[in-house]
Order: sequence, then C-alpha cells, then structure tokens
Amino acid sequence: MSVVHSPKKNQIISALPVHKYTRLLPFLELRDLSIGEVIYEPNITISHVYFPTTCILARTYQLESGLWRQVSMIGNEGVTGTSLLLGCDSTPATVLVQSPGYAYRIKADILRKELKPGGTLQRLLLSFTQALLLQTEQSAMDHRQPIINQLCRFLLMTDDRSPGSQFPLTHELVSNMLGVRRESVTSAALILQAEGAIAYRRGHMTIVDRKLMEDRVSEAYLGLKKEYHRLLSNKPETETENRCEVGSMSFGSIKTRSSTFGNGRG
Repeated sequence: MSVVHSPKKNQIISALPVHKYTRLLPFLELRDLSIGEVIYEPNITISHVYFPTTCILARTYQLESGLWRQVSMIGNEGVTGTSLLLGCDSTPATVLVQSPGYAYRIKADILRKELKPGGTLQRLLLSFTQALLLQTEQSAMDHRQPIINQLCRFLLMTDDRSPGSQFPLTHELVSNMLGVRRESVTSAALILQAEGAIAYRRGHMTIVDRKLMEDRVSEAYLGLKKEYHRLLSNKPETETENRCEVGSMSFGSIKTRSSTFGNGRG
C-alpha cells in the first residue's frame, strides 16, 4: 500500500487557516530523510525550514570531551529554523535526523515573507519556539540525572514523536544523543530489561511498561509534556476560521500501549 503524504501531517501546518496553507503549498517540498543526515551545520546560513511529518530531528551540540549531546528533538509537532524568528540566519546547533522519515521543507526567504507580525503563522512558530526552549532547559537539567533516567526520558520522548510503532534504535545512536559512552547505555538498558520496563534484542527495543519508565523520570517529563500541550494547543486569536483541519494542535497523548522500536520505519 502506498503511503499518502500531506503537509497537514505536521501540526503547525495543519493549524494554519486555509488561505495561508494554500499560499504556502506550492513552495513546500517533500523530502525523504535518512538517519544521521545533517540538515543544519553550526553557523551556516539556513537555506530551508523543515516541517517534519514522520521523521524525528535532533538538535545537538559537541561537548568539550568531543562527544555530542542532544538538547532537543523535533517531530511532527514542530519546525526547524526557529532562529529565523529571532532575526538570525543561522544556528549554533547541528541538526540531524534521529529517526528516518519524511518532512516538508520551504526556502527560508519565502517563509520570512509570510511571517506577518501578529499573524497566525508567526504566532504558531513563536509558541513552538517557547516549547522548544523549555525542552532545552529540561535537557540541561536532565544531564545531571543518572544515565538510566536520561535513557528513560529519551525513549519516552522518542515514542511520543514516533508516527508508528517501530523506528531504528541502537545503543550507539542513544549514546551519541545523550553524550555518554555506549557501555553506559548498554548497562542502563540491561537494568530496564531486568525490571520489565523494556524488552531488547539487537537493534530492536520494546517499551513494555511506560509507567515504570515515567516513574524514573519523575514529574519532569510529564510536566514538560503538559506544558508542550498547553503551548501548542492554543489557537491564535486571529485568523481562526476555516482552518485546514478541525480541532487544535495536540502533542504526545499519554501512551499506554507497548511501543516497539526497531530498524524499520513505522
């Protein structure tokens, strides 16, 4: 069965009024993104802005140790290139593909022209920018937590943004995202497996008990998730009629199902 692609699978785009969506549609280009693909390099002019639909993107920084650490991830609830809203044409972060899939992109100069002060698009992008800043702050605090807690948060956040039940996941990938040694990730995963929180085989992982994992990340993860929902579900006060889809934006409803992580796209 062929996959039906639509820009409206991105929550920001789906929240636009019909007339704004119609204006942007001819400029939206579908991209098939591979795991590890770099879409932004530090301090290089941003040429395109990406709206993920099924892929997950990671904003990363290199540590003094030479390791890399993810500071935030972006799924179909968001967009890249938020620095453009702040008058910057580049970002200090490296943005790469954490989980493969699709995204729509638009040239940065075209998007700038559509950012009417106080308009719906600008307000949606600003709301997501605030949510992204909160995630970055939480990531900084999370760095002080035990690695097993960091792993739980990473898995839960990835699952929240996954369009399906399966996506690539290896200990090496996780270690690169958390900025820790691979052996540390392996040890933490073995503990979670022994507790019955996950089931793991080479390249494949299943979240068996989300409650156990949520208990490890305490209120921080759920609090951030609640704040994300609050920010991203606010309808703009203007241009609210004739939206692309009925209803407001939403993010990461609490999952109670088992979630399988593998080497294929969901």
